[in-house]
Amino acid sequence: MRMVNDKQGGFTLTELAVVLIILALLMGGAMMTLTAQMEQRSFDETQRRLQAARDALLAFALANGRLPCPAAPNATGDESPAGGVCTNWYNGFLPARSIGFQPTDAQGYGIDAYSNRIRYAVSSGVTAVGATCNSANHFTNAGNLRLNGVSCRPSDLDICTTATCAARVASQNTVAFTVFSMGKNGARPPNIGDEAENLDNDARFVLRTPSPDYDDIVIIVPAGVVHSRLLAAGLLP
Repeated sequence: MRMVNDKQGGFTLTELAVVLIILALLMGGAMMTLTAQMEQRSFDETQRRLQAARDALLAFALANGRLPCPAAPNATGDESPAGGVCTNWYNGFLPARSIGFQPTDAQGYGIDAYSNRIRYAVSSGVTAVGATCNSANHFTNAGNLRLNGVSCRPSDLDICTTATCAARVASQNTVAFTVFSMGKNGARPPNIGDEAENLDNDARFVLRTPSPDYDDIVIIVPAGVVHSRLLAAGLLP
């Protein structure tokens, strides 16, 4: 007599559930990996654009004998004004249209890899080192810069590791200008603590390692770099 097996082949509901859970975990891991890769690419591209912005600003200085003023908010990507006493020393934007930087948004402001406008601050004050400085707008006026020469150093841009400036990255007599990105979240809330310090329209800026509450990317350029480029080009005595 033959024995008949009534059990049908296939998966039970429990087995199907286990397979679906495994597939979900694999897909979730793949998505997390892809997201992390995309975020790293955006970070790296933003750093590249900031370096390009720094180079374009230095090239502008070589062509014009001075640094440009920042572009004003709610206007265009042109410097404001064209040299002299700037309208937005500390809360302005990269004047991309004036310095020939790409890419830009529709108004001509330079943008980072997150499509947020790149920010730019330039020293407005100077201090004398063995000489008398003739004007506050040393770096943004070709005549003043040439007259003062390398003896006048910046006196205002304060680059710290925290908003309370528990430690400094560079002294107030060091930095001629800074270009920076507000990171993935841009200028949108929540910008608190160290991020808020980079938006409050004063001369203090925070440069530190990225963390969950701080994703700004900041590049600083010492006055010595600006002066040495201009000296090499014969634009400073």
